[in-house]
Amino acid sequence: MKSLVKYFDLSLFGYSILLTVLLLSGCKKKDKTAEQISKVPIDLSIHRFDREFASATQESIPNLKSKYPYLFPEQFADSIWIAKLTDTIQIELSEEVEKVFGSFDKQTEDLESLFQHVSFYFPGFKTPKVVTLTSDVRYNDRVIYADTLLLLGLDNYLGEDHHFYRDIQRYIAKGLDKQFLTSDVASAVAKEVLKYPRDRSFLSRMIYYGKELYLKDKLLPTLPDAQKIGYTPEEIEWANANEEQIWRYFIERELLYSSEPNLDRRFLDPAPFSKFQLELDNESPGKLGRYVGWQIVRAFMDKNDITLHQLLSLPADEIFKKSNYKPKK
Repeated sequence: MKSLVKYFDLSLFGYSILLTVLLLSGCKKKDKTAEQISKVPIDLSIHRFDREFASATQESIPNLKSKYPYLFPEQFADSIWIAKLTDTIQIELSEEVEKVFGSFDKQTEDLESLFQHVSFYFPGFKTPKVVTLTSDVRYNDRVIYADTLLLLGLDNYLGEDHHFYRDIQRYIAKGLDKQFLTSDVASAVAKEVLKYPRDRSFLSRMIYYGKELYLKDKLLPTLPDAQKIGYTPEEIEWANANEEQIWRYFIERELLYSSEPNLDRRFLDPAPFSKFQLELDNESPGKLGRYVGWQIVRAFMDKNDITLHQLLSLPADEIFKKSNYKPKK
């Protein structure tokens, strides 16, 4: 018996050494990758159109139109823009943006890091010209990304309790905070490299959003999970704590291969809560289908040695089967 105990103790000791070696090896690999990414050269230019317009005069409007032609549709006469210079709402929008963002230095650092990561994983990526503006709180168009141009409507990031958002539904307003700006830009970039699935099954759509969120794991490695998916800390905690129950619900009701369109509204689209049609609905955050898809993709990548590019082209069913996904209890 003593020898068995001694052997067992030695085995544990050997296992702990092996585990330590593996952890150190993984850390060194991550550190090396982070170092390589930090050295990726990018040419990031931030153009503060919001500030330039706020200080513009009637005489300077032609210069602004020449510099930013895409912001001045031809069907609008100069008188429209001149009137806007003295519009009280426009002036307040500019003042509130200035209070929240100031010099935009922190956001510039975050965007530079994001674009370094994108360039590292997608070498053909061209850093877009970034233009900040006010958009009369058009939150559905808060980020517009078109190849070499990125427009950011900063008046959509003033904080969920800002009086501009008083009439906006709370589940939408909670995302109108500057902490989500870089994550929203990453989503816009991800949509350029992801193809929406032709297969209309619930699983395919879950995995599509799971790929987008996994991309954020790589492109925004220091960002908290809550900010990647647009949750509050309490909501991501709820999702983590109830992952097994969520998964059991999907399996027991045979939803994975269902093509019912209402599943998008219930579990994938932004919403005040997910719609299990149970008492717990009001406790849950929306988009829990995206959350589960994310965990499936993470499990797949943990178990399979493939590149990020290979992941993006794999069908959902293959990812699911090879993930051996088991939710946390």
